[in-house]
Amino acid sequence: MTKRLKSKHKVDRRLKANIWGRPKSPFNSRAYPPGQHGQNKKGKPTDYGIQLQAKQKLKAYYGNINERQFRNIYRKALSKKGDTTENLIAILESRLDTVVYRAKLAPTVFSARQMINHGHIKVNKKRVNISSYIVRGSDLIEVRDKSKKLNVIEGSIQSKEREIPEYIQLDNKNKTVKLVRVPKFSEVPYPVIMEPNLVIEYYSR
Repeated sequence: MTKRLKSKHKVDRRLKANIWGRPKSPFNSRAYPPGQHGQNKKGKPTDYGIQLQAKQKLKAYYGNINERQFRNIYRKALSKKGDTTENLIAILESRLDTVVYRAKLAPTVFSARQMINHGHIKVNKKRVNISSYIVRGSDLIEVRDKSKKLNVIEGSIQSKEREIPEYIQLDNKNKTVKLVRVPKFSEVPYPVIMEPNLVIEYYSR
């Protein structure tokens, strides 16, 4: 189990939000930062602090992507034509681990990444074990035949915790998924307020 996977339960309280909208989040019962002084922390955050927190929330939501990878995603978004904020979200939503998570083949983005790393997911009939793989509209994502009966997949699909967004198409019977189109920021079903514009400001300082 990775350090990032272990730390996911602490993230909500540290960032003062139920990042993934999960009913078992510790933030639901303790809506303040961890530590003995968590309830007494006061003071108005600086502009830098607000931007930093926006970046940490977005990074955490997509599976605690490490800083080097996240900065590279920002640079890629910056180099594309159009709105950098929309480009950033488009890249994050096109990642294979995000698409698997959005299709409800996994209960969390962390478990989606684990499924990919363990070889349970195929793209265009070939096994792909890189969670940051960028999915195209023509790609067919599927669960490997031997993995289709996994309890984690069946349980996640049947869960009422969240819905599959319109830009993701799931064939439940065959366990295949397609990214119908790259979503705009306004279409992404974040359970908390995300401010990618502040993330762009943070990196462009």
